[in-house]
Order: sequence, then structure tokens, then C-alpha cells
Amino acid sequence: MTRELPEYHQRVAGENRAAILAAAEALFLDSGYDRTSLARVAESAGVSKATLFKQFPTKALLFEATVLAVGQTPGGPVTVPPTGDVHAGLLALGWAYAEVLMQPRTADLIRLVIAEAPRFSELRELTFDFGTLPALAALSRYLRVEQDAGLVAVDSPEIAAAQFLGMIATAIFWPRLVHATWSIDEAETRRVIEEAARTMVARYGA
Repeated sequence: MTRELPEYHQRVAGENRAAILAAAEALFLDSGYDRTSLARVAESAGVSKATLFKQFPTKALLFEATVLAVGQTPGGPVTVPPTGDVHAGLLALGWAYAEVLMQPRTADLIRLVIAEAPRFSELRELTFDFGTLPALAALSRYLRVEQDAGLVAVDSPEIAAAQFLGMIATAIFWPRLVHATWSIDEAETRRVIEEAARTMVARYGA
């Protein structure tokens, strides 16, 4: 019973967090940062204000968590591919990242960050640690594994990961962020990832 109780509380806390983030995302996108209150988020999520404040003491922290939550991969946790084929591993992780970028809400929330941050000092002070996003974290871990196996030579897996994902985002995400009607199909997206993977192997392959 002692062990079951903490597990129950953890499950409830996780469910509450998911409900809060989903409600916050909808309200931020619909009403903007200024007109979204924590009270409205709590009501929409079906939780008490005390429950919300326990997890997110300020609206700025809730906004940050909402933006980072959109970076979670739609298909679930990002797994590090087996070592031995750097090109194939990069393709798999590149596609996982592309799936995040292709979600409409990703661009919508980034536009909101750009629009709202100059107006609110509490947002300007946030770091938005995108290094915690699953695709970037998994890619960094993968490059370390391949380096330990002697298949790549990188001074900084984190920098190399950012370079790889940057090549993908530049081609399939940033144009859509600026031009709302811009689009790219799956075949073109896979070609972008393929070229980025080849570039990485040419640069860092041991």
C-alpha cells in the first residue's frame, strides 16, 4: 500500500499536468499570452487553481512548458537507433524531428513566442531550453554512442546535433514560419533529411 500510494499520486500529477498543458496551449493560441490567465487555464483543464499553481507558479513558466511540450515527438519517446550505420541512424532521428516541425501548432506557438516576448519582461527572461527536447537529446546521445564505437569523430555531440537539426529546420520549418501558406510534401522532406544526413557523414564520419 505504501508503494502504491506514491505511484497513484504520480499518475494523477502526470494526468493533471497533461490536462493543464493541453488547456494552456489552446488558450494561448486562441487568446494570446496577455489575455490568458492561470484561472482560465485551471478551469479549462478541470483542475483547481491550487493544483495548477503547485506545478506552474507563474504564467511565464506555464507558457515555457507549453512551448516545450509541443516539441515532444508525436509518435512517443524518441529511441536511440542501433549503432553501426550512422547514415540510417541520422535518417531515423531526422524524421522524428521533422514530425515535430510539421505539426501546425509548432509554428503557431513559435510565432506566439516571437510576437509576445518583446512585450513581456517575464518572457524575455526565459531561456526556452530546447536542448531538453527529445529529438535533440536523442541525437546527442546517438552521436556519443557512434563516437564511442569509432564511427564518427565529433568534438561536441551537442553542436553536431544542432547543426544536423538546423539543416532540416532551415529547409522545412523556417519558410513556413514566415509564410503561413508555404508547404513541403513528404517526399521533399525526406530528401532534405537525406541530404542533411549525407552532409553529416561526410563531415564527421570516421
